[in-house]
Amino acid sequence: MSRQRIVALLAALAAVVGLAVLVPMASTASAATCASPWNSSSVYTGGMAASYNGHNWSAKWWTQGETPGAADVWADQGTCDGSSGGSGGTTGGSGGCSYPAWVAGRAYVTGDIVQYTNGGYYIATHDNPGYDPTISTWYWSPYSCSGGGSTGGGTTPPSGGFVVTEAQFNQIFPNRNSFYTYSGLTAALSAYPGFATTGSDTVQKQEAAAFLANVDHETGGLVYVVEQNTSNYSHYCDASQPYGCPAGQSAYYGRGPIQLSWNFNYKAAGDALGIDLLDNPNLVQTDSAVSWKTGLWYWNTQSGPGTMTPHNAMVNGAGFGETIRSINGSIECNGGNPAEVQDRVNDYLAITSVLGVPAGNNLSC
Repeated sequence: MSRQRIVALLAALAAVVGLAVLVPMASTASAATCASPWNSSSVYTGGMAASYNGHNWSAKWWTQGETPGAADVWADQGTCDGSSGGSGGTTGGSGGCSYPAWVAGRAYVTGDIVQYTNGGYYIATHDNPGYDPTISTWYWSPYSCSGGGSTGGGTTPPSGGFVVTEAQFNQIFPNRNSFYTYSGLTAALSAYPGFATTGSDTVQKQEAAAFLANVDHETGGLVYVVEQNTSNYSHYCDASQPYGCPAGQSAYYGRGPIQLSWNFNYKAAGDALGIDLLDNPNLVQTDSAVSWKTGLWYWNTQSGPGTMTPHNAMVNGAGFGETIRSINGSIECNGGNPAEVQDRVNDYLAITSVLGVPAGNNLSC
């Protein structure tokens, strides 16, 4: 007999004998503890959690700046209760965090944990001079009182590691500037999780080799952090842009592994990465991870003078030559400067040899 019919019969009997009937109520599960609050500047990858408007949300794939509930990338995991502060992390709450407040400009060393002005706790993953935890890749964000960075937002190192080991990196760049650290590169990888993780192991290593070969060429073997021809510095301000050049007429010269230049590129890269590079272009020459991120931004999102992004060129089989076209186009390709093209190709061949993979086809442009 159905539950509804039993309840109805009991109610009828109660009406006859004058008894009050206690009808069983459906059990109500308590709301889940809220994950760390969603942060528009944080990068989230598939499976990472964040709370927003009283609900927990799970990222389906890589996302940044897309509001939970308004973007299809987020899956609603139901209501949550944030009153207790969970196990620490975002408000301290019952987790027992008692770390000191973060102080701007104060030097921190690896492992230091601080409470930021938003109430969250952050752990330093590298020595640093006091960068803002919410925008700097020197930090995992946030920190759980039970230990370690949580999965709820912020920048965390990729789980699978990089296809280029630190020993191989050092072999490829024996004379590199100390600014270009391997840890800075690996910290930057979370911004573009498809980089050097797409396709077969061979394709992944070929893409990493292609990126590093172009980086090698652009920076003289990772020696130069900034453009050497200072007479060009004042040329990189496009005053016609509505946002102008707030850091100064000569502030947008080439910096970093792919020599980011022009105010509109600093703005576009900064917007994509959640970092204000338009007002703070010097971050590209003072923060190694930010610098590497700008190189990965171009590689993964910009076609430049070519027909595809360098990332797509490598994972879709177009070949190394198309990455050159996407970076310098006719300036080098189609007979523009064959010596420069050959130098890039030589770098690529050398790096694929170190990584133990074939170079593939279509090496030139």
